[in-house]
Formats: sequence, C-alpha cells, structure tokens
Amino acid sequence: MGISRRTILLGLAGTALASCGGGVSAPAPGASYRVVRNAGYDDWVRGFRSRAASGGISASTLDRAFQGAGYMPEVVEKDRNQTEFSRTLEDYLAIAASDERVSKGRAALARHRSTLSAIESRYGVPANVVTAVWGLESYYGERRGDVPVISATSTLAYDGRRGAFFEKQLMAALKILQNGDVSAGNMTGSWAGAMGHTQFIPTTYLAYAVDFTGDGRRDIWSEDPTDSLASTAAYLSASGWARGQTWGGEVGSAAASSGTPEAVIQPQVPGPRFAVFRNFRVIKRYNNSDSYALGVGHLADRIAGGGPLKTGFGPDANGMTIDDRKELQKRLTARGFDTEGSDGVIGPKSKSAIAAYQRSIGLTATGEPSVDLLRRLGG
Repeated sequence: MGISRRTILLGLAGTALASCGGGVSAPAPGASYRVVRNAGYDDWVRGFRSRAASGGISASTLDRAFQGAGYMPEVVEKDRNQTEFSRTLEDYLAIAASDERVSKGRAALARHRSTLSAIESRYGVPANVVTAVWGLESYYGERRGDVPVISATSTLAYDGRRGAFFEKQLMAALKILQNGDVSAGNMTGSWAGAMGHTQFIPTTYLAYAVDFTGDGRRDIWSEDPTDSLASTAAYLSASGWARGQTWGGEVGSAAASSGTPEAVIQPQVPGPRFAVFRNFRVIKRYNNSDSYALGVGHLADRIAGGGPLKTGFGPDANGMTIDDRKELQKRLTARGFDTEGSDGVIGPKSKSAIAAYQRSIGLTATGEPSVDLLRRLGG
C-alpha cells in the first residue's frame, strides 16, 4: 500500500487477488527466492553502507540487517517480467468479492469486531471497509508474503528497473529496523517489499503505521492484525476519509441515494453504473485504480450484509455469460480437467484445462472458452 505503490506492484494486489479459476497469483513462498553470491551486488552494498550512514543508519543496524541478506535473482526476474495485463471489471469483481472472500470477510469482521470498532471510533473509517482492504491485500492475512524485505529491496535497488525508488524503500526499511518495530529476520513481505496484513511499503509504513496495541511497536507482521488494520484506517483517514459518508454504490441502491455523488461511472459497458462519492477517491489513494476502489467498496458492502450487484455485465466476446463460464469450469473439473475453482474467470489454469480437454477430443488446443465447448461437455 502506498501513494505510488501501484506503479510498481501492478498484479500483486494485491497479493490476495488470487483466483481458483486462474486469476492473479498469490505471492510465491519465500523459500523459492534464493540468495546467491553476486560480486556486483556486494560492491553495491559496500557503497550503499556509506550512504545509509549519512542518512542516520547506525553500523550495528546495517550489520544486523545484512546478516544473511543477499542478491535474489528471482526478485529481479519478477520485476523485469511484470506485465500490465488488463482484466474486465466483471472478472475483477468476481475475484475481489467472490463468495469465499465475502464469507471469510464476514467471519474476520465478527472475529475482530471489538478491535475494528475501536479503530473505527478513532479514525472514522468503517470496520467493513478496513476489513475489505485486508481481504484484497492479503486474503485476511493468509497471503502476506514471506520474502526477506532487506534482500528484496537491496536486490532491486542494485539491479532493478527502479533503483532509486527501491533504495529509498531499503533506507526506510533500515529505519524501521533501527526503530525496533521488528527484527530483520521477521521483516518479510512480497518480492517488492510490501509488508504485513495490508501490504505497506516501507516509506508508507514510516509515514502512517500506528501502534494501536500500545506495546511500543508498530507491528504489522505478527499474526495479530491489530496494528495493520489500524494503520490502514490511519492512512485512509489522513488521505481525507469523510467520517459518516459512504464510498458510493450501484446506481439505484440505497447507498448511492445518500446525497449528491461526485460522479457516476460505468467502467464496463454493458455493466452496472456506480455513483461515487469523495471516499471513493480516498480508497484510490491506496491503489489508484477504479477497479480496485470498486472492489474494496463492493466487498465492504457484501461483508456488511449487502447482496450482489443487481445489474449484469452481459455476454463476453465469446458469447458467454459469467454463469456460462462458471458452468464450463465445473464441467471441465468433473471430467478430470481441473480448473482449480469455478469463479467464472478464465485465467491460465482454466485455459490449460480447456486446452487439455480440446486435445483429448481431437480439437485444436486453443485454450479459449466457447458456447460450443460448453455444449460438448454436456450437463
């Protein structure tokens, strides 16, 4: 999370926007990120130490931080191979507000209701909105990432496409260590340095993280999500969250009727129209994307007990509705071609299953869904 985070973390997104049917991937386990010897990196670290010292980082902090840290080639590969793929709003919302994410969100809100109520009282950001951000960013803490942040940010500062940006993140991470909020060994996150339950990058952590538990540390890494959730609310509050006001809602819904909206948007045609208010812009400070803000807002509404969108998106370019695509995934899986879920989003896993089925019946393996393919699979 952070002011410019989406410029570097497109596709992470949250880390939690993973889909059984083939959506965005969750972070790979840290064990897959190897530290290897690299003479150029070692030289860079020696030069960086003097810059860090000039920035107020002590020698003891640097020693602790870089003990066991090193160059991670997989991190560089991730950075260089990022692709700006597009996803329809229908697919995005199918993942962001899936039945499973909604049910887990309702359970998380119930489990942490007293904490979230206290956070809402202090910062004015509704408990269901904070919970929705948590759900999109780390699947309610299940997918926080476990890549060592010092290794990741120093690798990208040395060998990444945005060296200056990641050196700034590395400096911020060192300041966090020096402040005593976490040990170097426990400072883990995504391959690009986003940390904790709600995925703060180090500079944003320094600016907005809070110690809500009062234990003297702003701990966003532990199993207890309290400081992470409070930090998210603090960030949204500082970004201009209007207490007592909605983010918006589907045109015609009760939420969209509470005042004069700033705008009415229709990101996908055909599809629902949304009346959005000031708080919609505030959510976009977390991630500057209409789809993300709609995902947070809609998931928040569902967590609070609201229903699905009333307006559908219609058939896709292949003439299939989302219900058709869900049924296709179910039938493929039943035939032994596992799509690993049936959310209606045709991602890599679903395409692989389609291609395998097509080969099995002598068709060209395009991997593309179709109404004909659904018919072939029968009922």
